[in-house]
Amino acid sequence: MTLAKDKTANMRKVLDRYTYRMTWSDEDKQCVGLCAEFPSLSWLAATPEKALRGIRKVIAEVVADMQANGEPVLEPISRRRYSGRFMVRVPPEVHRKLALEAAEENVSLNRVISAKLSS
Repeated sequence: MTLAKDKTANMRKVLDRYTYRMTWSDEDKQCVGLCAEFPSLSWLAATPEKALRGIRKVIAEVVADMQANGEPVLEPISRRRYSGRFMVRVPPEVHRKLALEAAEENVSLNRVISAKLSS
């Protein structure tokens, strides 16, 4: 494989691992292609397929530009590691309500909050 083909294959692997989404824009009356890792970028198109192709092209150009300028390329969310722990601050009355709910259900506060976040 040549160096150019190798670079293209590596670029495709990176691009394929990003998180893409299509939605409808009532304001624009078109489909919108989005990428979670690059929330400021979007692509408008008449169909979801064209929106996906468009946003992928934009992301490819941005990643190529980042690489050309020696900037670190964003790691895809799918490749990131998460501990499963995060801290959230809530008002004291919400904390009290959740603690009461946990006590009434005879489960941990963590279990109540995890169930609420999962639903």
